Order: sequence, then structure tokens, then C-alpha cells
Amino acid sequence: MKLLTAPNANQKIAKGLKYDHATYILHLAPSTLSGVMDTCPMASDGCKKACLNTAGRGGIYKKGEFTNVIQDARIRKTKLFHSDKAEFFNQLILDIKLAQKQTARMGKKLSIRLNGTSDIVWERKRIPSGEFMGMTIFEVFPDVQMYDYTKIPNRKTPSNYHLTFSNADGNLLNVIKAITADMNVAVVFRGALPSTWRGLPVISGDDSDLRFLDLPNHIIGLTAKGKAKKDTSGFVV
Repeated sequence: MKLLTAPNANQKIAKGLKYDHATYILHLAPSTLSGVMDTCPMASDGCKKACLNTAGRGGIYKKGEFTNVIQDARIRKTKLFHSDKAEFFNQLILDIKLAQKQTARMGKKLSIRLNGTSDIVWERKRIPSGEFMGMTIFEVFPDVQMYDYTKIPNRKTPSNYHLTFSNADGNLLNVIKAITADMNVAVVFRGALPSTWRGLPVISGDDSDLRFLDLPNHIIGLTAKGKAKKDTSGFVV
């Protein structure tokens, strides 16, 4: 079971190719969709309703059906992570090694997103057996840039793991803590992006997904898409 999705299979991720970065992304089943674990422990009601899990081909279902091959694959990956972390990490390591070879052939720089549709604290997940037992995935690949969005506050991450905090309905106190800790914060806006938000300059996060290249102490503005356009929870500002 391959775990990572290639850069050209995701419209937003593919935008990074023009900046000479190839991002491979891990999509798990969000929140409690897998039925075996909660992969988004800080997800708000608005976040769940606007989740990008059903964006693109992930939201295309045959008439009368409520799932598809993409959703089924994300659930299988999540169940593997939950039930057999040794095999999960073995496959993840193989996938990243293959991605290294592919990006070298393309002449691009490799980056990895582990939480495409989840919010797992990967820096606390250690490989349970084998050659890399006791190590995190960041220690196995110290020269690979990894990045994610998160709603989980107070995370301590290694130097090759960049996090952007995510604003949502009901997490303003954590947003303020993130800003105080010099983290960039991603905010979904309705309509045109403002020039500032909470006293910080706003830059567009729609041009690419390469958040580790963003200037520090900025708000990353994202325009509402899909289900988010109809949000009334406060998730969309």
C-alpha cells in the first residue's frame, strides 16, 4: 500500500513545482471517519463541515454511493497506522526514499506533508521496530523538509518540520498564543484578502502550498473554497 500522493495529483500541491519544489502528501481519513481513531483532535465544527477531504476527486461519488476509492484508501491507511505502526512506518520510509529518487530525476527539491487531511503530532510518533526503532520520521530523514498546518497548540518540532497554525471557529486563544510564539497563522477569508489581520500583514497562501517558504510573522490568507463558501460557523472570516 503506497502512502504518499505524488505532487501532480493535487492541484494546490502541484503549484509548488513552478518554485522547484515537489511535495508528496499523506492523506489519512480526517477526524473519526475511519472508525478506529481521531486524527484531528482539535477540529472545530466549522472545520469538519468545510474539510478538504471531499475536495476534488475525493468528493466524487457514484449515484447512490457514499464512498469512493479515494476515501476507501484514506480509511485503509488510517487503519494501518492505528493497527500496525511498524508496517506503516516501513511503507512511509520506502515512499520517502522513492520520492527522493523521483525528485532528483525531476531536478526539484523534495518536501513532505504528513497531515494532508489529518492533524497528528508526528514528532511524538516513534518507529516501534526495525532499523530505525525509537526514531521519528524526521530523524530518519533529517535533510528532508516537512511541513503541515495544525490546530494543536504548544508543539515542539524538529528543525526540518515547519508548522503553520490554523485559525478556526472557537480557537482564538490558541491563535493568539501562536502569534505570540511567532508562528504564522492560516486564516480562511470570504472574498478578497485583507491587508492585515490581528495586526499582522496578510499574504496569499493560494499561490502555492509551500508554507515553509513564507515570511515569518505573517497571516497566511486562504480564500474560501468548496463547502467553506457556505460556512456560517465562524471558521471562515
